Parts: sequence; structure tokens; C-alpha cells
Amino acid sequence: MKTFHNPHHAGHAGQQEMFRGRMVPCHEVPARLDYVLTELQRRPLGALEPPALSESALDQGIARVHDARYLAFLASAWADWVAMDPANAQRDALPSVWPLGNPHAFRSDVLPANFAARLGLFSFDSGSPLTAGTWAAARGGAACALAAAQAVAAGDRSAFALTRPPGHHAGADFFGGYCFLNNAAIAAQAIRHAGHAKVAVLDVDYHHGNGTQAIFYERADVFTVSIHGDPATEYPFFLGHADERGAGAGEGFNLNLPLQRGAGFATWRAALATALQAVHDFGASALVVPMGLDTFEGDPISGFTLKSGDYFTVGSALADAGLPTVFTFEGGYAVDEVGTNAVNLLEGFQRAC
Repeated sequence: MKTFHNPHHAGHAGQQEMFRGRMVPCHEVPARLDYVLTELQRRPLGALEPPALSESALDQGIARVHDARYLAFLASAWADWVAMDPANAQRDALPSVWPLGNPHAFRSDVLPANFAARLGLFSFDSGSPLTAGTWAAARGGAACALAAAQAVAAGDRSAFALTRPPGHHAGADFFGGYCFLNNAAIAAQAIRHAGHAKVAVLDVDYHHGNGTQAIFYERADVFTVSIHGDPATEYPFFLGHADERGAGAGEGFNLNLPLQRGAGFATWRAALATALQAVHDFGASALVVPMGLDTFEGDPISGFTLKSGDYFTVGSALADAGLPTVFTFEGGYAVDEVGTNAVNLLEGFQRAC
């Protein structure tokens, strides 16, 4: 299994995030990737390399998923933030005002001149700090996802995009949930572009992949399925219910499997079996797995109770689908254990292939 790792990831290192009305240290930190990389060096599964893509190929791969106006915002965001006030260079950018969905109350079609308003226009929470290195790190992550997709499309059984910031909460034109570019969606679209008629995205992160669902919700060629904490009580709250089945041409091609906080591995594994059966019934010829490890019992911001050893079984079950598979690194905030858990899953997959 080739692992494409992001050499720019550490440039995105937020100082604080807003959480339940107070500023707290960021949970999404550079050490998350470093621990996984160290464990992969200790227990190698294959080549470890940075992605090698041209700038034009990277731009094209990102633009197939994300809106041009949003990408232009991200590319200039840090410079615009500092231009507001030179002192901003010492602090992260966090939004403080948002247009709600009612177009008669708040317009989103007109791009505000004020940067603080633009920051709110393109975000959905106040917990995702934008830093001097965010754009380079997000682009580096997209490059990892594209490289992994290209490897799988060229015949590799699997590939791993080891990158941060994560991606599955980012939509075509918004960021949030620590995510700026949707690596899983970029990989799925790249595999489609390479000639696969049907691709499935099976999200195993504790938090629903709202961005991925939104990107593909009206499409019949990419089936999205997610096992996650019930949005009635769990972030991101406003998407991920079981009755969301897709719309238009995509009706019937989205499956959400929300579980109650505290669910154990037996319950979670049964949901995985349901998800894999749905992927099989869809007839996918390739699979993308947004690989969140925040289902772990020790995760500080999640609520399932999987143990480190369970991830071998998860990987084996995913391998049994028999599909060429791209993994993208998503959540997992029990930092000391995230490397072990990630490599356990990937090793379980590789052993079963």
C-alpha cells in the first residue's frame, strides 16, 4: 500500500478554536499526522512518499469538486486577513458572522468587500481556524488524495492519503469541522474521471461527512454512505439523518447510518456490514474511505467505544468488499493512539487482501 504524505501539513497549526462559548486549544494538531507517519515507519505497509503532481493537474483535480469563488477566497484569505490589520499576522482567522440559509433574510450571491464577512460567508462554524499555512497545507492534502486516486485507478489495490487538515466536512463552497478541501470527494471524482463508472464513498469517521454528502447528493454515479454519531446530539448536527437519501438524479444514492453516543463495536460493526452490503448493491468498482479514527473509546470529542484491536477487524471487513480502495486520513483526536489505530486498520485491510 502506497502512502502519500503531505509535506506542508505542519504549516496549518491553529492556536485556538471556539468550543461551546470559550476558546480552547485546537484538537486538530500537526502531531496527529506525525504519530501516524512514525507508526508507518515502524510497521511499514509499503512506500512512503510525497505526492508528485503538476500544479495544473492539482488545480484541475480540486476544481472538479470545489467552486471557483470559494477557491479564490481560500487562496487569498491569509493575505486579506493580515491586510485588515497587521496585528492579525499573530492570530488565527476565525469567523464571527454568518448568513443563514434564508435568501430573503441574508444574501450569499454578493461577495462582501469586508474580509470578516467573506470569512463567514464561506464557513459554517467557529472552530476551524485559518492560518498562514492553511492554503498550502490544504492543497498538499488534495495532492495526496489525487495521487492516491491515480495509483488506484492505475491498478493498485489500495493507497493512503495521509494528510491534514482533514477534508470530509468541507463542501463545494464552504469550510468547517477543521476541513477546507474535501480530500475524499476529490479522490472519488478523480477515480470517476479516470473511467470508473460508479464509485462509493464509505465514511467511517465519528462525525458525519456533511461536505461529502452535499457534494454528491444529486448524483447517481457516486454512492455516499456514512456511519456516525446521531446528529440529533452530535456535530455537525444539521446533516446526517437517516431520511436523507439523495435528491434528483441522486435519490436513493445516499445512506446515513447514525448511531447513539456510546455505541460499542458490535453495534458499529453491524452498521458497517449494512454499509458494505449497500456498496455492493450499488455496483461500485472503486471505494473511497474517509478514515476517521475518532470512533476510538479514548477520543476526547467523540462518543463511540471502539478499541485499538477492533481496527484490524474494520480493515479486514473493508478489504472483503474486494474493491480498489483509497483511504483519506480524517478525524482522530486521541493523539497518542491515533498512529496505532490508523496502522491497525490499514494493516488489517492489507492482510485480508
